[in-house]
Amino acid sequence: MKTAFVFPGQGSQAVGMGKNLFENLEPVKNIYDIASEALGYDVAYMSFNGPTEELNKTFRTQPCLLTASIAAHVALAGMGIMPDAVAGHSLGEYSALVAAGSMAFRDAVKITEQRGLIMQDAVPEGKGLMAAILGIDRKTLDDICNSVSSGYVAAANYNCPGQIVISGEKAAVEEAMAKAKEAGAKRALPLAVSVPSHSRLMQEAGAKFSKVLDSANIRDASVSFVNNTDARIISDAAEIKDSLVRQMSQSVLWEDCVSTLIASGVSAFVEVGPGKVLSGLIKRIDGNVKIFNVENMESLEKTASELGSLK
Repeated sequence: MKTAFVFPGQGSQAVGMGKNLFENLEPVKNIYDIASEALGYDVAYMSFNGPTEELNKTFRTQPCLLTASIAAHVALAGMGIMPDAVAGHSLGEYSALVAAGSMAFRDAVKITEQRGLIMQDAVPEGKGLMAAILGIDRKTLDDICNSVSSGYVAAANYNCPGQIVISGEKAAVEEAMAKAKEAGAKRALPLAVSVPSHSRLMQEAGAKFSKVLDSANIRDASVSFVNNTDARIISDAAEIKDSLVRQMSQSVLWEDCVSTLIASGVSAFVEVGPGKVLSGLIKRIDGNVKIFNVENMESLEKTASELGSLK
């Protein structure tokens, strides 16, 4: 049985994430020490105590969520559970690449902090918007985005059948939301984010971020890594770097990533890190695969036991 580890992206963070594993496992404490030393502040304190407003600042969220995810990965590794393949949703790609041996954890926390700062400064407050559109198919929504007259809007995340996130200029996103409702969408919900991620409004940010990655030590992946922008298995370091830059301004093909993993023989998915957002999406993409999650000792032990019984 092939197992994929999948890592959550921004939006899965919460004050208290990782605390239970930290209190129980020495290797997890070491992970938080490395992150704190790399970033120059107490990542454990920030993650466990917040406040929420500070943790939700993009340049804090990104390295803190990465740290919580790698803490869960280290906990699994301590029980001898390793993935056959990895993928991550947006920011989660960095956790996936650490798990695949393509990036050192210490480097990844610094890279994600820089990514957060660049994203935060990319588009003036109030100019961009993202929205979740529920209950409409991909082609219909793509056609709607192409028909909008008040500016630029495009699909940012193809999450699962019936759940797509759009991103772009505020007026254009609002027009697309109204048109989607007219076309039969069940809901169109603006998201509480100020950065229009995964849209061409982030191209300049991607160019700046490319310079950050130029000085990073990115290696070939030693585990199958499925990338967001193409939903294909890649391992070459140069290709990974190019993919991470493109991911800033291109759509996250999450539904396709999961399908690629299943086509490669994966039949069990473990969401590694806070929350169960990806577990819910995977369930809607394919109801036949086994889905687990690890975010604390209870879920770690349950997952280890159930995976062991499937071997």
